[in-house]
Amino acid sequence: MMEIPEPITLVFDQAIQMVYSFEPLAAKTVVLVPDVLKAQVGVAADAIGMDVETVSYVFGLLVCYPLGLIMAQIPFGMARHLFSFLLGAFLLQFTLGSQWIHQLISSLVAYAMIVVLPRKTLKTVLPVFAMLYMTAGHLHRQYVNYLGWDLDFTGCQMVLTMKLYMIAYNLYDGELLAKGIDNRAAKKCAAYALKDKPNLLEFLGYTFCFSNLLAGPASEFSVYEQACNGSIFKMKDGSYKRPDNLFATIRPLLESFVAMGAFLYLGGQFPLLDPTDPQHNTPAILTATFLQKPFLARYFHAWMGLLGVRQKYYFGWKNAEGAQNVWYAGFDGWDENGKAIGWETSSNVDIIGFELASDVQNMSKNWNKKTSFWLTRYVYIRTGGSLLAVYSMSAFWHGFYPGYYIFFLSVPIATLCDRLAKKKISPYIPPSSSFYPIYCAMGTLATTVTINYMILPFVLLAGSWSIEAYKSFFFFGHVGSIIAFGLLSVLPSPKKDKKKTA
Repeated sequence: MMEIPEPITLVFDQAIQMVYSFEPLAAKTVVLVPDVLKAQVGVAADAIGMDVETVSYVFGLLVCYPLGLIMAQIPFGMARHLFSFLLGAFLLQFTLGSQWIHQLISSLVAYAMIVVLPRKTLKTVLPVFAMLYMTAGHLHRQYVNYLGWDLDFTGCQMVLTMKLYMIAYNLYDGELLAKGIDNRAAKKCAAYALKDKPNLLEFLGYTFCFSNLLAGPASEFSVYEQACNGSIFKMKDGSYKRPDNLFATIRPLLESFVAMGAFLYLGGQFPLLDPTDPQHNTPAILTATFLQKPFLARYFHAWMGLLGVRQKYYFGWKNAEGAQNVWYAGFDGWDENGKAIGWETSSNVDIIGFELASDVQNMSKNWNKKTSFWLTRYVYIRTGGSLLAVYSMSAFWHGFYPGYYIFFLSVPIATLCDRLAKKKISPYIPPSSSFYPIYCAMGTLATTVTINYMILPFVLLAGSWSIEAYKSFFFFGHVGSIIAFGLLSVLPSPKKDKKKTA
């Protein structure tokens, strides 16, 4: 448990017990999952030697594929919103039990705000409410099971928080654009602006959308609505046409299975935490025996271990991508020539793009892409381009373990180096240069070496473990970034071509 002063501990305990007192009432709302199904999941978990929570979660992800096939056959309109809501509620009750009620409560409170509050007020109050509700979940989880892992409502609440955050600004932007008010941020997000608020069923279908409920990605309401009303299939000539979605569905599903296999293998071969008791024992990469190994051997182990950890996310996101595409919710529409634009809408990660990114900006854009879009559209451009606001919000959204903040507040150092390099070095090495591939390769190496060092606290979580990990690697990522920043700062900027600026 976290070390907290006794008076605060007493308040926390009383608040938790008060919330727990409503659990019997919440349990009575779990009516969509048959007892026989729960029993069979328990039998399957025992047979394969895994905990029931993990088996339930994986089954919940996979069952979205047959559900998506059904969704694709349901008539456009309210029937789809109803199906989306009911199936989302079923999945939550199946995976979380009585904790599903948090999704319902926060969605209903949010909708009441949408109905009652002026949009100028809504764009502040609703995001604050969503963040505070999620914060309560994070604090509870860390308080009762510090450094432990258990499946609770906070993961789904993180996805919901993004949806509520976005729709508040969508409605605000819609009002500004309708009134002709010149607002830079609203214009940039005009494609997602909403002139009218959705009705309750449309809203619940969106917040409970079964195919992105458990692992994301959080889609904009307008994107979800187009898949439900069929307008995503409308061509420029006014006709409607469905694309072939077989490859767009099977490819990410197969990729998710490969990622799961890689996660199980790499996690066993290159553990970062103690395999027997990761919550209490010293992490594997901080034990006395491990620290006696050569620097490069230790760093290679950490690198491969982090690669293994990322496979868990690749599995969830790729699985969800296919589940979205199976009912065309990931389709981007048709271009003016009647050709399919693509399936980027539900793509949440570019694995190759992330692993081989030549700078931190591209690495960030290719990882958890829809969260990156959320931070860009509703934090970055709303705060005048503040990197500190973006990384702080990202850390806050993830939770309150010190490791999150140590990592997210370290990354801006590397990002500033990237910006200086693009400003002072890149102009001398254009894509047409024969040295350009080498320059990109050097950027990729520098980026992946630095970030795979800086990201260790994100996995270790505890502040003391995080600092010890950095110390074991002599803080080379921070020292190297500071030296690089100093050297790049004193380099003269390239002279602008007067002919081009004339």
